[in-house]
Amino acid sequence: MSNGPLSGIATIVDARSKRISSFDRSGGNGDCVHIPKGTTFVMADIPGAGIVKHIWITISGKDPLLRRNLVLRAFWDGQEHPSVESPIGEFFGQGWGQKYNFISLPLAASPANGNALVCYFPMPFGNGARITVENQGSEDIDAFYYYVDYDEHASIPDSQGRFHAWYHQELTKPEGQIDNVGVGGDVENEWEVFGRFPNNPTDENNYVFCQPEGEGHYVGVNYYVNSPSPIWYGEGDDMFLVDGEAWPGSAHGTGTEDYFNQSWCPDEHYCHPYFGTARAPGRSNDSPRFGWLGRTHVYRFHLEDPIRFKKSLRASIEHGHANCLTLDLASVAYWYQTTPSKPFPALPSAEERNPRPEIGAVDVHRWRDVWRRTHGGGTLLGNEK
Repeated sequence: MSNGPLSGIATIVDARSKRISSFDRSGGNGDCVHIPKGTTFVMADIPGAGIVKHIWITISGKDPLLRRNLVLRAFWDGQEHPSVESPIGEFFGQGWGQKYNFISLPLAASPANGNALVCYFPMPFGNGARITVENQGSEDIDAFYYYVDYDEHASIPDSQGRFHAWYHQELTKPEGQIDNVGVGGDVENEWEVFGRFPNNPTDENNYVFCQPEGEGHYVGVNYYVNSPSPIWYGEGDDMFLVDGEAWPGSAHGTGTEDYFNQSWCPDEHYCHPYFGTARAPGRSNDSPRFGWLGRTHVYRFHLEDPIRFKKSLRASIEHGHANCLTLDLASVAYWYQTTPSKPFPALPSAEERNPRPEIGAVDVHRWRDVWRRTHGGGTLLGNEK
C-alpha cells in the first residue's frame, strides 16, 4: 500500500474540520490582529483532541527583523513548556529576518516574495493545543493575519507522536588541526589549504540540530549558514547517534551537501519537495567570485526516511571537516516524539538573535591589503604562493 502524501486522501475520517483565523468578527474587512511590542498573542487555544493540519500567516510591521523577533510557540496536552519554540521566520524557512520564496512539501514561504508563511506538518494533540506568538521586537506588529485549520477528534491514539521544533544558533569555534598534531587547535584548514586533514572520530564539537529524549522520529531541518569565508563550508559530515550509542552511530554521512541530497559544493537555487537550497549567495559561470561567502539556506525533510529513536537522539553536523571552520549557523529541527518532552535550552534573546552582517567587497579588499603588506606589498594580486 502506498504511503505517499495523497495515500489517505480518499479515506473517510470520523472528525470535524474546524478553523481558527483572524477574520473580522464584525463582518468587515479588518481581517487581522495587532500585536503590541512586548506582548504575547494566543493564536489558537483548542480544547480536547485533534490534529492541526494547516497554518497560514502573513505579517506587516515596521520592524525590519520582525521574522526574527516574533517567536512562535506551541504547547500540547497541557505541557507547561513548549514543544515548538522558534523565531517565526526560521520555523517557516526564512533566514536572517529576510523574505524570499521557499518551496517544500511541509513548509513554504509563498508569493509575493515569501510574504505568506505556510505549514502542513500535522500536529496531533490529545488534551488541548495552544499556539502563541510573542513580539520580542521594538515595534508593534501592525497586522497579523492567520489561519489555523484542524480536525477535531474524539480521541487521538497513543501511536501519534507530538510535533516538536527547536531553534538553535551558534557562532562556531574552529577546532581544526593539521595531521592530528596537538590537542584542540585553531586552524581553519578546509580543503587542506594549510596541511593534511586530521581525523575526527567523534561528534563532540559538532553543531547540534537537536537532542530529544523519549521515543519518536526526526523528520528534518532548515539549516541557515552565514559563511565568513569564501571557501566551501560544507565538508562537515552529518551524524545521528540513537539511544545513547557511541560514534559513529546508526546514520553517519559523508558531507554537508550529501546530507542535503546535493553534490560537489552547490551554490544555486534548487527546491525539491523534500530537500533543496532556498537561498544561495550565487556564482558567476563556473568561477566563484567570492566562493561560498555569505548566506545560504538549505533544507532536508525525512518524510520517507525518518530517523527513529526509542530513548534519545543526538542529531548534529560538523562545521567544516573536523569542525575546522568559524560559521554563523542557525537551524530549526523538526521531529515527533512522546510527551512529556524535556524543556528546550533557553531561547537566545532578541538582541542575541540579531543577524550578523554578511562579509562584503570592502572586507575582502581589506583582507587583500593585509596579505599584500605581509608579503612585502607592491604589485601582488593576492594569490601568489
